[in-house]
Amino acid sequence: MKLIAGLGNPGARYVHTRHNLGFMAADAVAALLGTSFSRKQDNATLARTHHAGETVLLIKPQTFMNNSGQAVAAISRRNGCRPEDILVLADEVQLPVGKIRLRSSGSDGGHKGLKSIIACIGSEAFARLRMGVGSELMDRMDDLSAFVLSRFGSDEMPLVAEMTERAAQAVLCWIEHGAEQTMQRFN
Repeated sequence: MKLIAGLGNPGARYVHTRHNLGFMAADAVAALLGTSFSRKQDNATLARTHHAGETVLLIKPQTFMNNSGQAVAAISRRNGCRPEDILVLADEVQLPVGKIRLRSSGSDGGHKGLKSIIACIGSEAFARLRMGVGSELMDRMDDLSAFVLSRFGSDEMPLVAEMTERAAQAVLCWIEHGAEQTMQRFN
């Protein structure tokens, strides 16, 4: 079983914000797999489907970003997912809009959602697909929180659409072929 967790913040206020890029990518994966987030469980919306002989759980934690680990840990325990069966989709301020980067494990890199997941599952050994939200706008803002909670500009939206589609394709590759081949193809 594979667990794909798209990170974001619940509620209409946060739709299309930089911090909700994980939710956007999770929606793109669901669309590719012909499923939807129709269930709620353990503080997350959930979709269950199959791909390449694997059961796939797609989740969007509804606990706000800084507590994402609560939902990821509860659902992974309930379904017997090991850390290496988890892929987290998250925004990354150190990457420009349009770029994605997969790693098979690692630190939180200052991302509070990843920090929460590491603390709650007790491991850094899960894959993470980071998607760029950085831009020249970030250089003009003093508050990182305000930046990640800002909406993408209309000039960025075409890049965001391409990036979420590419991220969804990377997720399918990860399910089918694992982290190494996915990194070679998409990083």
